[in-house]
Amino acid sequence: MTNDRPYTAVLDRLRGVGLRPTRQRLALARLLFDGRDRHVTAEQLHAEAEACATRVSLATVYNTLHQFVDAGLLREVVAEPGRSYFDTNVEDHHHFYYVDGGMLEDIPGDQVALSSLPATPEGTEIDRVDVVVRLRSRNDAR
Repeated sequence: MTNDRPYTAVLDRLRGVGLRPTRQRLALARLLFDGRDRHVTAEQLHAEAEACATRVSLATVYNTLHQFVDAGLLREVVAEPGRSYFDTNVEDHHHFYYVDGGMLEDIPGDQVALSSLPATPEGTEIDRVDVVVRLRSRNDAR
Protein backbone atom coordinates (compact mmCIF):
# COMPACT_ATOMS: atom_id res chain seq x y z
CA MET A 1 0.00 0.00 0.00
CA THR A 2 1.36 3.41 -0.89
CA ASN A 3 0.61 6.73 0.70
CA ASP A 4 -0.56 9.28 -1.82
CA ARG A 5 0.01 12.21 0.57
CA PRO A 6 3.53 13.07 1.77
CA TYR A 7 2.36 13.61 5.36
CA THR A 8 0.28 10.43 5.79
CA ALA A 9 2.86 8.54 7.88
CA VAL A 10 3.52 11.44 10.25
CA LEU A 11 -0.19 12.27 10.46
CA ASP A 12 -0.86 8.70 11.57
CA ARG A 13 2.04 8.81 14.03
CA LEU A 14 0.87 12.05 15.66
CA ARG A 15 -2.76 11.00 15.81
CA GLY A 16 -1.71 7.61 17.20
CA VAL A 17 -0.32 9.30 20.33
CA GLY A 18 -3.14 11.82 20.64
CA LEU A 19 -1.34 14.90 19.30
CA ARG A 20 -3.24 17.31 17.08
CA PRO A 21 -1.39 17.52 13.73
CA THR A 22 -0.66 21.24 13.51
CA ARG A 23 1.32 22.61 10.58
CA GLN A 24 4.44 22.99 12.76
CA ARG A 25 4.17 19.51 14.31
CA LEU A 26 3.70 17.95 10.89
CA ALA A 27 6.68 19.76 9.41
CA LEU A 28 8.99 18.94 12.33
CA ALA A 29 7.78 15.33 12.53
CA ARG A 30 8.43 14.89 8.84
CA LEU A 31 12.02 16.08 9.34
CA LEU A 32 12.54 13.90 12.41
CA PHE A 33 10.88 10.66 11.36
CA ASP A 34 12.33 10.11 7.91
CA GLY A 35 12.92 6.40 8.47
CA ARG A 36 16.33 6.48 10.13
CA ASP A 37 17.22 6.85 13.79
CA ARG A 38 18.96 10.07 14.65
CA HIS A 39 19.99 12.38 17.48
CA VAL A 40 19.23 16.04 16.99
CA THR A 41 19.38 19.20 19.06
CA ALA A 42 16.59 21.77 18.93
CA GLU A 43 18.96 24.16 17.20
CA GLN A 44 19.85 21.59 14.54
CA LEU A 45 16.18 20.83 13.86
CA HIS A 46 15.39 24.56 13.70
CA ALA A 47 18.13 25.03 11.10
CA GLU A 48 16.82 22.07 9.08
CA ALA A 49 13.31 23.53 9.16
CA GLU A 50 14.55 26.91 7.98
CA ALA A 51 16.56 25.26 5.19
CA CYS A 52 13.29 23.69 4.00
CA ALA A 53 11.54 27.09 4.13
CA THR A 54 9.47 26.03 7.15
CA ARG A 55 8.82 29.10 9.26
CA VAL A 56 8.91 28.07 12.90
CA SER A 57 10.46 29.74 15.94
CA LEU A 58 13.14 28.07 18.04
CA ALA A 59 10.73 28.20 21.01
CA THR A 60 8.14 26.26 18.98
CA VAL A 61 10.79 23.69 18.06
CA TYR A 62 11.66 23.22 21.75
CA ASN A 63 7.98 22.98 22.73
CA THR A 64 7.24 20.49 19.98
CA LEU A 65 10.24 18.32 20.84
CA HIS A 66 9.14 18.19 24.48
CA GLN A 67 5.58 17.33 23.42
CA PHE A 68 6.99 14.48 21.31
CA VAL A 69 9.02 13.27 24.31
CA ASP A 70 5.95 13.39 26.56
CA ALA A 71 3.98 11.42 23.95
CA GLY A 72 6.70 8.74 23.70
CA LEU A 73 7.78 9.59 20.14
CA LEU A 74 11.26 10.76 21.21
CA ARG A 75 13.71 10.34 24.08
CA GLU A 76 15.59 13.28 25.48
CA VAL A 77 19.24 12.57 26.22
CA VAL A 78 21.05 15.11 28.38
CA ALA A 79 24.67 14.73 27.33
CA GLU A 80 26.00 17.49 29.57
CA PRO A 81 24.49 20.48 31.36
CA GLY A 82 22.70 22.66 28.83
CA ARG A 83 23.17 20.13 26.01
CA SER A 84 20.15 17.94 25.19
CA TYR A 85 19.67 15.71 22.19
CA PHE A 86 16.39 14.27 21.02
CA ASP A 87 16.57 10.65 19.95
CA THR A 88 14.11 9.10 17.49
CA ASN A 89 15.06 5.62 18.74
CA VAL A 90 12.80 5.01 21.75
CA GLU A 91 13.81 1.36 22.19
CA ASP A 92 16.02 0.18 25.07
CA HIS A 93 19.54 1.45 24.40
CA HIS A 94 22.33 3.65 25.75
CA HIS A 95 24.80 6.13 24.23
CA PHE A 96 28.39 7.00 23.56
CA TYR A 97 28.84 10.77 23.74
CA TYR A 98 31.81 12.14 21.82
CA VAL A 99 32.82 15.12 23.94
CA ASP A 100 35.17 16.54 21.29
CA GLY A 101 32.56 16.60 18.52
CA GLY A 102 29.33 16.76 20.49
CA MET A 103 27.85 13.66 18.85
CA LEU A 104 25.86 10.72 20.19
CA GLU A 105 26.05 7.13 19.01
CA ASP A 106 23.71 4.34 20.07
CA ILE A 107 24.87 1.42 22.20
CA PRO A 108 22.47 -1.55 22.05
CA GLY A 109 20.75 -2.10 25.39
CA ASP A 110 22.08 -5.64 25.74
CA GLN A 111 25.70 -4.39 25.60
CA VAL A 112 25.44 -2.62 28.96
CA ALA A 113 24.97 -4.68 32.11
CA LEU A 114 24.33 -3.24 35.53
CA SER A 115 24.90 -5.56 38.46
CA SER A 116 22.69 -3.62 40.88
CA LEU A 117 20.69 -0.47 41.30
CA PRO A 118 20.00 1.47 44.48
CA ALA A 119 16.72 1.12 46.33
CA THR A 120 14.29 3.75 45.16
CA PRO A 121 12.76 6.32 47.51
CA GLU A 122 9.41 5.34 48.96
CA GLY A 123 6.54 5.74 46.54
CA THR A 124 8.72 5.63 43.42
CA GLU A 125 9.84 3.05 40.90
CA ILE A 126 12.53 3.00 38.23
CA ASP A 127 11.18 4.16 34.88
CA ARG A 128 14.33 3.60 32.86
CA VAL A 129 18.11 3.67 33.22
CA ASP A 130 20.08 5.74 30.72
CA VAL A 131 23.82 5.22 30.46
CA VAL A 132 25.88 7.84 28.65
CA VAL A 133 29.52 6.85 28.15
CA ARG A 134 31.55 9.99 27.52
CA LEU A 135 34.43 9.61 25.07
CA ARG A 136 37.24 11.96 24.19
CA SER A 137 40.04 11.73 21.68
CA ARG A 138 43.28 10.29 22.97
CA ASN A 139 46.05 12.82 23.28
CA ASP A 140 49.03 10.89 21.88
CA ALA A 141 51.45 13.60 23.04
CA ARG A 142 51.02 12.75 26.74
